[in-house]
Amino acid sequence: MNETANAGAPQQKDHGVLYLGIDLGTSRTSVAASNGVRETLASHVAYPKDVVARKLLKKEVLFGEEALEHRLSCNFYSPLASGHIKWGDGNGAGNAEAEANIKATADLVREICRRARPRKDELLYAVVGVPAQASIRNKEAIINAARETLDSVMLCSEPFAVAYGLDWLDDVLVIDIGAGTTDLCRMHGTMPEEADQVTLAAAGNSVDQVLADLIRKKYPEAQFSMQMVKKFKERYSSVLDTMEPAVVEMPVNGKPTKFDITKEVRDACRSIVPPIVEGLGRLIATFDPEFQHKLRNRVLLAGGGSMIDGLDTEIEKFMAEKLGGGTVLRIEEPLYGGSNGALKIAHDMPDDFWEKLK
Repeated sequence: MNETANAGAPQQKDHGVLYLGIDLGTSRTSVAASNGVRETLASHVAYPKDVVARKLLKKEVLFGEEALEHRLSCNFYSPLASGHIKWGDGNGAGNAEAEANIKATADLVREICRRARPRKDELLYAVVGVPAQASIRNKEAIINAARETLDSVMLCSEPFAVAYGLDWLDDVLVIDIGAGTTDLCRMHGTMPEEADQVTLAAAGNSVDQVLADLIRKKYPEAQFSMQMVKKFKERYSSVLDTMEPAVVEMPVNGKPTKFDITKEVRDACRSIVPPIVEGLGRLIATFDPEFQHKLRNRVLLAGGGSMIDGLDTEIEKFMAEKLGGGTVLRIEEPLYGGSNGALKIAHDMPDDFWEKLK
């Protein structure tokens, strides 16, 4: 009788807590969980357009690469731009495009949490990484979207999460290169303030755009999409003079044709270096002069963009020219650096802190 009476009641969560560190990115969303699970997926969400699409796909919602593959049969969303929820042409909530992206973000969070494999009786406490200078409106929107799945949630800046995860908390500069933004953060033994953080548009998507423009200029007859350009970049990305030849296939009037885009890939990848070093220079120049040399020689390179071959040494070369020197260290796990750090923050927060956030 009791089982029947309680069949429709909500699941009681009284058997512990699963802590999650979530890196909610423009291109990829990653999670690291206290049960040891780590997952990443492309930040794409798709909903079948009609009954034919639902019959074909046999799903109500698709995520990641599967959503991208079937985007022509679906209402397709990459709901995050520059690490923020897309607001469309309106002023946020109430705008149809904004509401659709907020829903897609909530579904994306639900899916990445599902992939962390929580037990049904576990509370979900999560720290979510966001861009260093995310607006208050976007932070509120992300929290509201996350609360549909999570029992308690807090936000932190992505570069801070990277540094915290590695215990690099004093006299260090963090470069976190994502798809939508590059976040710079100055750590000096305390929580970073607004003056300690810089957000740049020079990031993965800007490299894609530069590469597309260069290809279009050199090979005007070639036909390509931005998704193709992104794949070219991810396959061959390098700033080295002796990089692997980047020979790709693009159609010309429907005929597959090979093109050498080696120089274009290298030049596009190098395009983000000057603004990054300029941003580092601003953070160094406004720091205590007695400790500026420490910052220059403790630069941590993170994020998906850090996987560009030779980028650490290229930044060092530019720092030597513009700032008088510097040492750059690339983190070992660029895809999980933010989520690993966010998980560590979640673990270190006291229980009463999480209770207050519910």
